[in-house]
Formats: sequence, C-alpha cells, structure tokens
Amino acid sequence: MSIETAVLHEDKKLAAAEYKSAVKPIWCPGCGDFGVLASFYNALSELRIDPARAVVASGIGCSGRFPAFVEAYGFHGVHGRVLPLATGIKMGNPDLVVCAVGGDGDAFSIGAGHLPHAARRNVDITYIVMDNEIYGLTKGQPSPTSPLGMERKASPYGSIESPINPILMTLAYDASFVARGFSSRPKEVTELIKQGITHKGFAFIQIYSPCVTFYDTYKHFREVTAPLPANHDPTDKLAAIRLAMSEESLYLGVFYKKERPALDELVTSKRQIAGDSFSLEKLVNSYRS
Repeated sequence: MSIETAVLHEDKKLAAAEYKSAVKPIWCPGCGDFGVLASFYNALSELRIDPARAVVASGIGCSGRFPAFVEAYGFHGVHGRVLPLATGIKMGNPDLVVCAVGGDGDAFSIGAGHLPHAARRNVDITYIVMDNEIYGLTKGQPSPTSPLGMERKASPYGSIESPINPILMTLAYDASFVARGFSSRPKEVTELIKQGITHKGFAFIQIYSPCVTFYDTYKHFREVTAPLPANHDPTDKLAAIRLAMSEESLYLGVFYKKERPALDELVTSKRQIAGDSFSLEKLVNSYRS
C-alpha cells in the first residue's frame, strides 16, 4: 500500500511537538536516543503522518521505551522479536506506517536471526537501530558492535570478540534500503528517517547513539564519521559494500536503495490471482475438519 493512506489531509499538519506523548522520556541526560526521538518527531511532522495510522514497535533495552514517548500506536514487545512483531502488524494492516526500533543488542544478538528474513522478504517497515556499542540497560557489557579490546567492568581485560558490521551485514541480506546516521546530526537523521518511511520496502537505518553513562562515544564519532562521497550512487551495491568496509571513515548517509516489490504487495497480488478460491475463512475451516 502507498504511504498516502497514512498522511493527514492536505490542509492539516501537526507540529513535531504534537507527536510527543504524555509519557516523559527517562533516559539518562545526554543519551543519544533523545536526538533520535527528536528526529523521529520531525520526520513524522514533515511527512504529515496521521498518528492514528502509525505504529511504533520495539523490543527490550533502553530503546524499548521509545514507543511510549510517541503519540501513535505502540507495542513494547519482547527481547529481539521486534521484526516479527512489526511484520505481523504491517501484514495485518498494510495501510499503516510501521516503524520498528531497537538497540544493537536487541537487533544484532538475540534478534539477529530475524534480520535477514525481514530484509529478503522486503517487509514494508522502517527499522531504526540505535547503536551505542554497549548493553546500557544492563550496566555496560560488550555488545555485538563493541570494539575489540573495549575495557569496561564486564570486560576488565578488554573485549576479545570482533564487532560485526551492521551495514555490510544488511547489504549482504539484500535489504532494499540501507543507511547510517549519527544522533548528533539531527537534520541528517530526520532526512534518513523520512526516506526510510517513504521507501516501499524494508528500510534499515543504523544510528550511532552514544551511551553517556557506560560508553560515551560522542567525541569518537565526531572524529571518525564523514558523509558518504558526493558522487556515491546508492543503486550500486558493490560501491556500497566497499564504503561499508572502509577503514578510513565511518560513512553516514544512504548506502543503498533499490525499488522492488514489498511483501504486502506480493501477498496482495497472489490473493488477486487466487480470486474467489482464496478465503481466509475456508483456510481456517480446512484445519478444523
């Protein structure tokens, strides 16, 4: 379905502040997630999304609180299961704008097995991963994206596990939209979220979102991040892969974007082909007999 089904009437627009719920964020002061949330409000406002036609789903962790702070429908699910949850919501009502949010632990550890399937199926959802490279809610253990050698209370001799590369991983899984942002650059993050929501298909957005309490990386990411080269063609997957593997800079922007049928469109077309022979009631009854 088209995003137009979830847009407010042309003579109506809500300010970003009107997408704030009555629930106040309880993240640590300075948490990068505040920047992501503000960008999310701005993206919904600029796209004129109807709060009654939007759903935000989450798993567990600091990012899991996200849906409560948004004036829209929300679902706080279980650890690592946000993608099946968001897929079910979208397939149940394709007219909705569905956004899934998670952290690096929720997305790339316990939930990692769901990521390739959401990508290959091209489910029409936007998956925003707030990556702070640590398990913040559980007091600072290394996560799947923590750098090798990171010393913290839970890894006093340095982490011995190599970090994964989320951008490279989702490109390999054939996600149809792959991007990366940094919470300290809210205008750019707002634009990435807007592009992710308007993209017809699975949109993956990794956002560096530092944890000021257990692993403050603001200075680090300001030094090592850079915009994607101006001449980068986001339809060139091989170029996107090379940039994702770069050891010179951690690039920000849209790495890859490709239009292909989304899962709900494919299911709808199969139903149309089946015609009268397709009936959910008949299918259910067939299992009862």
